[in-house]
Amino acid sequence: MRTSRLPTRFHTVVRTSLGFAALGFMSSFCGAGIVFLLLMLQGVPETVAGHGWIIAVCAGGYVLLSALVGTAWAAFLQRRTAVWFVLGREPTREEARRALRLPVDLATVSGTLWLGGVVVISTLTAVFGTWLDALGVAMAILLGGLATVGLTYLATEWVARPVMTMALAAAPPRGTLPMTVLRRLVITWALASGVPMVGVLLVVLPPDLGPSDPAPSLLALSVTGLVLGALATALLARAVAAPLHRLRLALDQIAKGRRDLRVGIDDSSEIGMLQTSVNDLAKGLAEQERLRDLFGRHVGDDVVRHALEYGASLSGDVRDVTALFVDVVDSTALAAELPPDEVVRKLNGLFSSVVDAVSTHGGLVNKFQGDAALCVFGAPTRHADPATSALRAARAIRDAVATSGELDLGIGVAKGPAFAGQLGTASRFEYTVIGDAVNEAARLTEHAKQADGRILASEAVVKACAASERDLWQHHGTIHLRGRPTPTETWEPHPPPRPPLLR
Repeated sequence: MRTSRLPTRFHTVVRTSLGFAALGFMSSFCGAGIVFLLLMLQGVPETVAGHGWIIAVCAGGYVLLSALVGTAWAAFLQRRTAVWFVLGREPTREEARRALRLPVDLATVSGTLWLGGVVVISTLTAVFGTWLDALGVAMAILLGGLATVGLTYLATEWVARPVMTMALAAAPPRGTLPMTVLRRLVITWALASGVPMVGVLLVVLPPDLGPSDPAPSLLALSVTGLVLGALATALLARAVAAPLHRLRLALDQIAKGRRDLRVGIDDSSEIGMLQTSVNDLAKGLAEQERLRDLFGRHVGDDVVRHALEYGASLSGDVRDVTALFVDVVDSTALAAELPPDEVVRKLNGLFSSVVDAVSTHGGLVNKFQGDAALCVFGAPTRHADPATSALRAARAIRDAVATSGELDLGIGVAKGPAFAGQLGTASRFEYTVIGDAVNEAARLTEHAKQADGRILASEAVVKACAASERDLWQHHGTIHLRGRPTPTETWEPHPPPRPPLLR
């Protein structure tokens, strides 16, 4: 893993370093080009024409000195950034905040040096000429400096993208932002319109820079405005439009159900805050789905949908439901004979059969009670034929458990009105079903453990089921259930047909 990442890391560092070197050269070249166009095409003021070589030598010396001072100054300001970026280690929050100021620091260094050039060259022009001549030269150099500062700021955001990505991972954009979209728009406007228009005013309005025809300078300024405008717009599009496009694609994927998507945070402006928000959105939705999944595993998907639709309130209604109760035979002896983990394994196998059968027939496993389970048909969602589905689920559970041969059980099925809704307090409640049908099903289960078919259903259930299902049941007898004032007519499934004897 480390050997495969080393070449990639090395290439990133080299590419970024070369990018900064090219940035310093190209931005300064563009600024110097503007000054050259204004001074050379328009002409040098006549009062300083004889001493122009002195000003040119001083300007060249100042450029060399500025290159050395600017490089040393920028390296000093971002010395810690260079160390952790080259080493590839994660920066501290303070180091990350300093790195996020990289475009501002480089623009500040460039602007300060150009301002010094304005002072030096205009002063020399005033010494050999007049203050009006010095003012014209100063404005020309100032325009070149503004273009250089603007290009430096916009291009640094592009070149320093690998540095920004690592820094934003340690210090996501919060509160006061080191750079904003508005600042980018203002700089782009200045490069595309401000600098060329001011240059036009400088050429056509006094003080005149020279006696030459202004047409070449105006034409050059127009071309410069087009080039600077295209370059600044391209940098703005890369800094704003490209991340927004990636955010739109990410939101489309999130809307389609992807929750593991994460957007790389590589911008310290409002766009970076949007990237952070999109990641928080995906993370929050994933957490909600995880909680909903866990909630659904505890109470059932139907209860989850009911809670989302009606909210978390202590409410419910009376429904005509069919209750199915499942209980293990002689569970006390089973727990005494087997290790706890073995008992749990057997119960999980039983409950798996219960969940499969009840879900297949449109019911709800309302709760597990130790070695028993209460299932409901007709709540919280209404059921077209709860009696038939409950009887079919009971037979499916019995057959599945009998096939495994690990446990013996009894199943009771009863029908009647019951309250279905939230029970508890405002801080803690659960969805439950309460009514005589639930109690009757639990009492029938006690007797079903001794019945041959291991299932007993009340007569109300059998009468309410479909004719095709009723044909599979037979009368079992009259039973006085514990706690009930009247006897209950019970039914059990027909025994399975015996295989024919082989002759």
